[in-house]
Amino acid sequence: MKKTLYLMRHGETLFDQLGKIEGWSDSPLTKNGIKQAKRAGEYFKAIDLSAAYCSASERCCDTLRQVTSLPYMRLKGLKEQNFGLLEGEHDYLQHLRPYGDLFVKYGGESDSEVQDRIVTTCTELMHRSSGQTVLAVTHANACLQFIKRWDDQLELSSIPNGAIFKYDFNKENDTFELLEQVKLTV
Repeated sequence: MKKTLYLMRHGETLFDQLGKIEGWSDSPLTKNGIKQAKRAGEYFKAIDLSAAYCSASERCCDTLRQVTSLPYMRLKGLKEQNFGLLEGEHDYLQHLRPYGDLFVKYGGESDSEVQDRIVTTCTELMHRSSGQTVLAVTHANACLQFIKRWDDQLELSSIPNGAIFKYDFNKENDTFELLEQVKLTV
């Protein structure tokens, strides 16, 4: 049985607007972020979603509630990278991607830790879901690390708010193949 994962980044937040590192911290969706989520909801109306999951962060829950009325589960494994003491600081480190182990010395996570966590979580939720089409709302670096695991040739330096990635899940060998990067405009 073929399964599809839609991996989506949350809508724009106040920290995104202010250029702040958010990580495990949280800020509310902006009006634009709500518009982005509603636009994604229009896209998903044509798709028969069987399960919905999101990061434990409010910005992902709020995004997901605009996208679908399905009941959903909040998962800590879908959270953004922990940036440690640099959370809430200005996003002047954006140009240093890939981060590697940069945040570990500040009490945060390495890129490889985030990658392992997000891949393990998405694999588990694909096995858990009895349906064929799953939506997971997460964060920029979580998406980026997931993408890197399955296609390290894809050149993405950032993931826009509201971005959606459609993946085919192979249950036999627990792999994901990127089928499409959905581009929605607000």
